[in-house]
Amino acid sequence: ALGALGATVLTGAAVAAVGPIAFTGLAVPHLARALVGGSHRWVLPLAALLGPVMLLCSDVLGRVVFPPSEVPVAVMTAVLGVPFLIALVRRRAAVAA
Repeated sequence: ALGALGATVLTGAAVAAVGPIAFTGLAVPHLARALVGGSHRWVLPLAALLGPVMLLCSDVLGRVVFPPSEVPVAVMTAVLGVPFLIALVRRRAAVAA
């Protein structure tokens, strides 16, 4: 539990320092590893594709959610990233226990 709290605090500090869009760089490799396994042969290309796809989805959702106004892509990235971060921390905490 303490490790999960530490991971959450450190991730929050990193995102606060560099911005929510950079959270994509923290989250996408973990998502790619969950999809294709641990082989870097597949993780690196998939992460390189999923990063722009995640930002594109955030941008499109930000434009569609509240028309005619627009939600900033950084806000949508944060909204989409928070559930993923919680799931990742919980999974890591369960594996460590």
